[in-house]
Amino acid sequence: MIKRFAKSEDGAAMVEMTIVATLLFALVLGFVDFGHAFYQWNAATKAVQLGARLASISDPVATALATAAPTTTPGAPVVAAAYGPFVCAYTAGTGACSNGGTFNAANFSRIFRGDTAVTNDDACPALATDQRPGMCHFFPGLRRDNVVIAYSATGLGYQTRFGGPVPTITVSLQNRTFQFFFLQGLMGFANITMPSMLSTVTGEDLKSTAS
Repeated sequence: MIKRFAKSEDGAAMVEMTIVATLLFALVLGFVDFGHAFYQWNAATKAVQLGARLASISDPVATALATAAPTTTPGAPVVAAAYGPFVCAYTAGTGACSNGGTFNAANFSRIFRGDTAVTNDDACPALATDQRPGMCHFFPGLRRDNVVIAYSATGLGYQTRFGGPVPTITVSLQNRTFQFFFLQGLMGFANITMPSMLSTVTGEDLKSTAS
């Protein structure tokens, strides 16, 4: 009896199928998760590109920027590093800018939410047909504290220019991870920190009425 049981192959196909199916499911779900991560990468890239564009034609989040450039020699070039940089971001629900720049929440909201009502939260409202989208519309789930907007002097503009200096504007993301669902639940796969997506443009009119 024992010898016959030891030589029996009954159920071997089921055991083999169980092993293969486990590997197959992990592979398929891994493709799904990494495909979603690639989507998040593309969405983040589009969001920072749009954010930089909006920041370049909107009132600056750092209100001190307008008077930051030197004024001792009217008409002279504003050299690199003549002011700032002003780095503006939310931390623990409070917006702040480096180098003493006052943070304007309404101007930040215009970049984050587009042409929608200003609200002091992470909600991304629906857009009407005639409204301009913001960063959150291109990257669902984006929070205010993920967005960093920096204004720096890189040798553009001239002293006492009407409307203030011409900054170089960089919009980037921070503290954002690729979200995994299947792999995290089935295999304990940890979320991966997303690299600092960024986009840099030259400031233009820097006023909210520009289009």
